[in-house]
Amino acid sequence: MAKPIEWFSARLHATRELTPDVRLFEIAPERPLAKATPGSHIDVLAPIDGRLRFRSYSLVGSCADGLYRIAVKRLASSQGGSLGMWRLKAGEQLTISQPRNNFELSYGRPEYLLIAGGIGITPIYTMALALNQADANFRLLYAARSRRDLAFADELASHIGERLQLFVSEEGQRIDLAGEIAQLDRRGELYVCGPFGMLDTAKRLWREGGRPAALLRYETFGNAGSLADAPFTIRIPRLGLEIDVPANRSMLEALEDAGVDMIFGCRRGECGLCVLPILEASARVDHRDVFFSSEERASNEKLCTCVSRAACGSLTVDTPDRTLTPAHSSTGPGARV
Repeated sequence: MAKPIEWFSARLHATRELTPDVRLFEIAPERPLAKATPGSHIDVLAPIDGRLRFRSYSLVGSCADGLYRIAVKRLASSQGGSLGMWRLKAGEQLTISQPRNNFELSYGRPEYLLIAGGIGITPIYTMALALNQADANFRLLYAARSRRDLAFADELASHIGERLQLFVSEEGQRIDLAGEIAQLDRRGELYVCGPFGMLDTAKRLWREGGRPAALLRYETFGNAGSLADAPFTIRIPRLGLEIDVPANRSMLEALEDAGVDMIFGCRRGECGLCVLPILEASARVDHRDVFFSSEERASNEKLCTCVSRAACGSLTVDTPDRTLTPAHSSTGPGARV
């Protein structure tokens, strides 16, 4: 692990439905924790398949009242995190981390463009409120599949008015990413949070426009791939292991379950700490990260184990500098020698 997470006790204060599939969770730490800044997230230990596993959630709005708020979209096809969270009731105990920020908002730019897709509105919502309070020059473009999926739309409209523009794909509306980026001030910043395709396109257009990489900030959510989740097998010749990866479990989690001493950080396909070399793939590899460039993903030489997976069959990887942890044997869950 890049840096150990310090855990704290908390209580689920209340929940509220934002849309039929998005629920707001208000979490009360048992003691005051760090103040959160726009773009911050917390890690929450959630019960998944009978085990406690952590998931990261962006913080929504201000925590001036001492409550942390997160919005969780219920996904039947997820790896268990959202379903575990949705089963929680007000009053139940939780374990959370201090707020951390890998998607920090900067101030003082001549113009800002905020783009959100689906549940990616969660960090962007807080940024929009902060920029509005700072009287900054900004616009927010918010896309969703249907109008009922537009969480926080009414609140945003009341706070930022005409600076908000909504796009509903069921009604044939799409964000013109190329056009929007082209008209942004050359010294302006772009903040994007949304599905993989949106982020990948924004990064490509930004690069092709010759804009400074430091002025593009982005964060992923969901890590939806181009293929449906399916079980597959990992082969690790160096460790003499074969590990079965269920459809509802990530490759990184399966490696951890089998006792492989993995290094990881974001668990969202952004930081690259969990990358392993690919030696052989019997089927297509579904790369779901935003760490590698399109060319690097197409080369199929490495993958981010936290989000990417094989379509089926087997995937043979190398594990340089990785060992089996002493507390595990090579015959842990899903592992065979």
